Amino acid sequence: MKRFHLNRRDLLRGAGVAGTGAVLATGGYTLLQQRDAALSSSVRDHSQETVPFYGPHQAGITTPAQDHLHFATFDLLSPTLSEIRGLMRIWTSAAASMCAGKSIGEGEFNLQSPPPDTGEAMEHGPSRLTITVGFGPTFFVKEGRDRFGLAKNRPPALIDIPALPGDALKPEQSGGDLCVQACADNPQVAFHAVRNLTRLARGLAVLRWSQLGFSRTATTSKGQATPRNLMGFKDGTANIKAEDANVVRQFVWASDADGPHWMAGGSYLVARRIRIHIESWDRDSLLDQEQTIGRHKLNGAPIGGHDEFAPLDLNAKDKDGNPLIPLQSHVRLARGDDTIKLLRRGYSFTDGMDRVTGELDAGLFFISYQRDPRTQFVPLQTRLGREDALNEYITHTGSALFACPPGMNEGEYFGQSLLQ
Repeated sequence: MKRFHLNRRDLLRGAGVAGTGAVLATGGYTLLQQRDAALSSSVRDHSQETVPFYGPHQAGITTPAQDHLHFATFDLLSPTLSEIRGLMRIWTSAAASMCAGKSIGEGEFNLQSPPPDTGEAMEHGPSRLTITVGFGPTFFVKEGRDRFGLAKNRPPALIDIPALPGDALKPEQSGGDLCVQACADNPQVAFHAVRNLTRLARGLAVLRWSQLGFSRTATTSKGQATPRNLMGFKDGTANIKAEDANVVRQFVWASDADGPHWMAGGSYLVARRIRIHIESWDRDSLLDQEQTIGRHKLNGAPIGGHDEFAPLDLNAKDKDGNPLIPLQSHVRLARGDDTIKLLRRGYSFTDGMDRVTGELDAGLFFISYQRDPRTQFVPLQTRLGREDALNEYITHTGSALFACPPGMNEGEYFGQSLLQ
């Protein structure tokens, strides 16, 4: 059936039509008003808003997801443990200033020295910037060597992620001793954060790889509308929400009982660079796209439903007695028996063109936080990698896992309970 787009000009042209035409115009105008109000709300200026830097948990995990990401990993250049403590103190001080919308070393400019802040975020405001720091497996042990005498404090959950079905990982887009996740509603503010932490680490750590992300692909708060990913589908409808305190406690935050003590109140970050083969996806029929995902593309509802937030009925059958939501659909396999949940904070990305194929190098930069990746991410991704119909259109090219310690009080620094 052909669809018609109704705009303001059409409505005004038909304003004089009587009867049902007038009713249609009035209803259409009301819908346009509602749409404009929603758009106005969604583009509200967040430039002067701040997210508290200090607290029991690091910001940027359950924080309502911002619009832009700059994620970076670092390799340490064989510093001493005391030098790492110094780096974390410097990073913490700089991060606290940037998250408050202040320049690093504000008021300390000297014409004879490089400025303490690179300056490109001036006048942009804090833009809800959050900076989250984590420690990778190779921070503790690399090539069989206990690097800083901290191997005994490596959390059991900080594993080397095993090879997973469908992986085509590139070393240059995987791993790292440290990670920094900078999220903000202004892309330049997020870039500025990683740029300055990289500069401040000079001589102690070097950038290993980084990823810019735009347009969040997850909803981490009930106050946020569900976004769409590069496949055009609403993403994150069933994600953990920050307001669900009991669910967050059960699936996101590590506890003292999980061990070690320094990770209590922290969380484990899994990052996966997932390339979407957009050209293949765009040639597929709408029916097949919806069968692959298990939801309707227009409204985000489960197949057969009309409401995005309707319960996922995995027992529903079509008229021929077949599962209404296909057995290999993404949402069915991601749901499983509903005992595995992740807090997702992914972003879309585009890195230009693949010079070999001539296709777009674009996709999803998947980030998830969980209490234990051994019982959450790994079994879930194993199931998806083996059975998900979506695998026809995606390739996992990068992977990393980091232990993100709990938050801090003022005067403390990233990972202090570990590094002391």
